[in-house]
Amino acid sequence: MVAPHRIRDKLLIDALEGITPVPFDGMAWRVVRQGRDVLMGSSAGGRWDDGTFDVLYASQKADGAVAERYFHLSRGLPVFPSRPVYHLFQLRVSMKRALHLADMTAIARLGVDTARYGALSYADRTDEYPRTQDIGETALFVGFDGLIVPSARWDCANIVLFCDRVPPDKYEVSRDHGPLDWSEWQTKPFGF
Repeated sequence: MVAPHRIRDKLLIDALEGITPVPFDGMAWRVVRQGRDVLMGSSAGGRWDDGTFDVLYASQKADGAVAERYFHLSRGLPVFPSRPVYHLFQLRVSMKRALHLADMTAIARLGVDTARYGALSYADRTDEYPRTQDIGETALFVGFDGLIVPSARWDCANIVLFCDRVPPDKYEVSRDHGPLDWSEWQTKPFGF
């Protein structure tokens, strides 16, 4: 089956091609449900992927990774799910050509409504996601291998790997920090 033709924003292409890629070689954090492959990406249509390519979301801080997962598990539910077990993993990640959008000013220049960035309700994110997803897809199209972007849930950067661009030997599990205690984390974040 042939993929449908995609019309891309030429101004966005020009803007991204004007940004110098940066290397990233360091630690990242990821929260994963027990039994799931830690290094398996997904194309779920998250903040920075439109569902047409696989990405692996992580954070530069442990608290950032936990805050992101906590938000997604708790949104729209009257009671936080207590049965599934989630683990905190430390990863070693290496990218050669990351698109680094250091702060809210950088993403605002690309047309993101920063007033809605990180909106707490699912309905509010629908206005923001199409643009951030366009940025992610266009970054992949012009040759970046991932993103370094502001977290919507914690004061840190998130790391988004484009799984088709980053070879599997460039990201690996460094350490499993064990099961998360959500209640404990809420009262006392890790601080790293």
